[in-house]
Amino acid sequence: MSALLDRPPEARWLLALAHGAGAGIQHPFMESMSAALARHGVATLRYQFPYMERGRRPPDPQRILLETVRAAVTRATEVADGLPVLAGGKSMGGRMTSLAASQEPLQGVGGIVFLGFPLHPAGRPCVDRAAHLDAVGVPMLFLQGSRDRLASLDLLTHVCAGLGPGTTLCVVEDADHSFHVPKRTGRTDEEVLDELARRTADWAASLT
Repeated sequence: MSALLDRPPEARWLLALAHGAGAGIQHPFMESMSAALARHGVATLRYQFPYMERGRRPPDPQRILLETVRAAVTRATEVADGLPVLAGGKSMGGRMTSLAASQEPLQGVGGIVFLGFPLHPAGRPCVDRAAHLDAVGVPMLFLQGSRDRLASLDLLTHVCAGLGPGTTLCVVEDADHSFHVPKRTGRTDEEVLDELARRTADWAASLT
């Protein structure tokens, strides 16, 4: 699989970062998110699932996705060079990370970051996809837009509350699943990504 390492000189953590279902590691969101994280001291190892490598969709079977997460985390710990390691991803990438961790601990990973957890399909609110989260075993950070159609905020808030003090939910007002905000907010998408990166760094600092 392909992977891109972005490690600023002042890095304090390394995040193994998976992409979402529909776009790979060179998608503008992934590139901009990695750059924002770097500005806040978070290095990233962006990695690609096999189906995206082949340029094919839909995503690989879950078994392959989970094996890819584990391989990427192993590689992240190898290149971390002493940095604490986190894991996570955008939408499906974050969910696959937590699924992998719920089945077997991700060695060396101190926490999981979700950039838009896909709690349910659009227009079909339920919490089935959250059933594994109580078995993850490490702190979790949920970064979620208030207008995300793949996660009813009321449902996600309830889920996070039930997971206990090791779980943090940060809501970005007016942001959708891609963390885009309307012009009426007076904010740019770049400012939103910077907020996500800052909150990630603040959360990571609280773990140590």
